[in-house]
Amino acid sequence: MEAIIRVPYEAAVRTALAALERNLLPDAVVRRLTRLLLAGRLRLCYLPSADLQLAQLLRFKQSLEDMPIAVETDKAKSQHYELPTLFFKLVLGENLKYSCCYFENITSTLEDAENAMLELYSERAQLKDGQKILDVGCGWGSFVIYIAKKYKNCSITGICNSSTQKTHIEEQCRPPLWVSHPAFWCLFTAITKFEMEASFDRVVSIEMFEDKNEDDWITRYFFTGGTMPSANLLLYFQDDVAVLNHWLLNGTHYARTSEEWLKRMDSNLTSIGPIFEATYGKDSATKWIAYWRTFFISVAELFGYNNGDEWMVALFLFKKK
Repeated sequence: MEAIIRVPYEAAVRTALAALERNLLPDAVVRRLTRLLLAGRLRLCYLPSADLQLAQLLRFKQSLEDMPIAVETDKAKSQHYELPTLFFKLVLGENLKYSCCYFENITSTLEDAENAMLELYSERAQLKDGQKILDVGCGWGSFVIYIAKKYKNCSITGICNSSTQKTHIEEQCRPPLWVSHPAFWCLFTAITKFEMEASFDRVVSIEMFEDKNEDDWITRYFFTGGTMPSANLLLYFQDDVAVLNHWLLNGTHYARTSEEWLKRMDSNLTSIGPIFEATYGKDSATKWIAYWRTFFISVAELFGYNNGDEWMVALFLFKKK
């Protein structure tokens, strides 16, 4: 007679996290656990009827209207964006594009996919030379620098809330790395406190929403205070702008992007180890290497789930009313 032992969920999670912190969980186990969590999330999100599904969406929409524009920006910045830029140079592509890339075919490299996505943004935002452009949350400047190289007569402003990102952008715009664009500005500010008087032909914001769930591992350690909207959520926010167009990009592109980041991290662990020791402390370096690897694995599994048809990238073109 077989004995069935049931381990309480909380105890199982604690055991798994303890093993993860010591970098003892095989990738196959991490991926399997991630898929199980994603399946559970979907079961919670899918309601028995269309009416109930819509009611839930509208409640969420109302909750966003009652919230500040951004919350816990300092925590998210310390979790992510104040790591030395060298780490991201070792992991990301040459543009330091820390967002979904577009793999046009099976032979596309990460750099090819970065450039393809930057070009897709440019096309769908209907950018033209001579325009005045604002990028809110410009990261390490992948898009603003791309625009500045492509359109010599554009006036470009990028806003970020990370001093290391601003420093990197300024270095890229300084000879001999690159001849400075005549009208390119990078502003360092806390997004929630930023005020300016200016008009722009185009305002761009790339992946400024993330997941918010206190039970979510990614939320706790990487993107505290964010929100991952549904693909149609922004259609309900048209008081001041009107949606002109709306596109979806299959999640497999993001899955492949994150898999490429993971490969580069693994191939550069000898260089990354000292960076993590200096950033997180020698005793915590192993834990945070495991955390970052798990983060990349989780993103890949999330967006690759169900062949990329559950979580994906939504692009919107708005026009001010």
